[in-house]
Amino acid sequence: MSQHSADPAPNSVASATAVAKRGDWWRDAVIYQVYPRSFADSDGDGMGDLEGVRSRLPYLRDLGVDAVWLSPFYASPQADAGYDVADYRAVDPMFGGLLDADALIRDAHGLGLRVIVDLVPNHSSDQHEWFRRALAEGPGSPLRDRYHFRPGKGDSGELPPNDWESIFGGPAWTRVPDGEWYLHLFAPEQPDFNWNHPAVGDEFRSILRFWLDMGVDGFRIDVAHGLVKAEGLPDLGSHDQLKLLGNDVMPFFDQDGVHDIYRQWRTILDEYSGDRVFVAEAWTPTVERTANYVRPDELHQAFNFQYLSSAWDAAELHEVIDRTLDSMRPVGAPATWVLSNHDVTRHSTRFANPPGLGTQIRTAGDRELGLRRARAATLLMLALPGSAYIYQGEELGLPDVVDLPDEVRQDPAYFRGAGQDGFRDGCRVPIPWTREGSSYGFGSGGSWLPQPAGWGELSVQAQTAEPGSTLELYRAALAARRSHADLGAGEGVEWLKAPEGVLAFRRGEFVCVANTSGESVTTPAHGRLLLASGEIAETGNEAKVPADTTVWWTTAD
Repeated sequence: MSQHSADPAPNSVASATAVAKRGDWWRDAVIYQVYPRSFADSDGDGMGDLEGVRSRLPYLRDLGVDAVWLSPFYASPQADAGYDVADYRAVDPMFGGLLDADALIRDAHGLGLRVIVDLVPNHSSDQHEWFRRALAEGPGSPLRDRYHFRPGKGDSGELPPNDWESIFGGPAWTRVPDGEWYLHLFAPEQPDFNWNHPAVGDEFRSILRFWLDMGVDGFRIDVAHGLVKAEGLPDLGSHDQLKLLGNDVMPFFDQDGVHDIYRQWRTILDEYSGDRVFVAEAWTPTVERTANYVRPDELHQAFNFQYLSSAWDAAELHEVIDRTLDSMRPVGAPATWVLSNHDVTRHSTRFANPPGLGTQIRTAGDRELGLRRARAATLLMLALPGSAYIYQGEELGLPDVVDLPDEVRQDPAYFRGAGQDGFRDGCRVPIPWTREGSSYGFGSGGSWLPQPAGWGELSVQAQTAEPGSTLELYRAALAARRSHADLGAGEGVEWLKAPEGVLAFRRGEFVCVANTSGESVTTPAHGRLLLASGEIAETGNEAKVPADTTVWWTTAD
């Protein structure tokens, strides 16, 4: 059988609301990332918007998620898809207005869904009022102290102040006409804030209160590891460009001073009722360093990028699962698990390619193999203790679009020759809702990135009520996770003996077996079959589990 579940999908407001009202809801929540420009377009301009998201909230409720995380929708010139914010208290007109944000939050709460919004505190847009005034006022302006302005090196200041490189490639410094340089770890349109200046902290504490007062349930903190830079901005020296994301010790990432900021933020969040949360995007060298961000008086969760970066390999997964759980346990924080997001190649494409290529893959690979592994990896992820994150469209099994024409690409990294080649556009193509139409139900006016031919057969409409579809697998898995207390909750797993290339663990009355090997294996049938990502055969007390397949059993009646 392709998949099996005795549990119905959660399709009532009452059931969703009951889950949303639980205390510490975030400890085992399933949180769905919406990339607003690519989710649903309500006005036919080819760009997704908040009203489009609002119209699709019932779909997310019925999918069975607990919360929605919205990528940035703030006023922005869109140099980096909204991660260059010009006004943190305004909605960009392409997405709607503040009334649309308010209506979305209210409707989500009415459906039992929490709402988490992106916060971008490491840098602003170069069109932010502070930065524009700092440029206009020239050297010596107090506003320049809110960013990192420095004189250059060389006889006439013609060289950057240090050797730091941008994550997007090229120098991390841009010179302005008056001769000074400013720091931007990302695009030149994204100048880094100077968090040693008290006005920066004051401003962001005010921004937090603005959105908390509007009713948001938490914040995902972009580049949470980058706010504080090492004293004196020392040269980096010889390094590996691929380590800039935080996989090594850097003077601009994971500095201890960031934790003082988050302790201050936590006191603000704790003033508000409703069990609201902080989630850190913190690329760190180790899981143990990540755990520092989720100590009891700091943030609640941190993305597990070590897990996201793991190959589809039982030994590697076993190690990162153990290290994650062991690291989070001492600080009392839940583990988080994620396979895809808006910055990395979708895992159905990542697993379609040979291991070792990282998260920046630009080839389609073996589509059938990738999808089979992606489905199995999802069931494994949802079986682990802690919180899980789903990126829009992964429940449809969408692959990365790896053949976008150069003229439509928009990732700023693509336009900086030494950067990441703009690979992120491939996972941001608008998702398909219907089999037909100019944008497969995304909107009435096309889409800002072109969708591939055949996208309609992967749509929500095509997969709904279709036995064996990836969408129905996700719905069944999330329904089972709600219905079985041993799924999601807790902080550890009991590993079971298993053949090479196979992961097997017990959690109370629940058993998960994931076969990452390239061939079928025979394992014990651990009770009643709950769900499987592919066809399995049970004979007596044994089960034949095909390659790249995950199975859930329960010993409960």
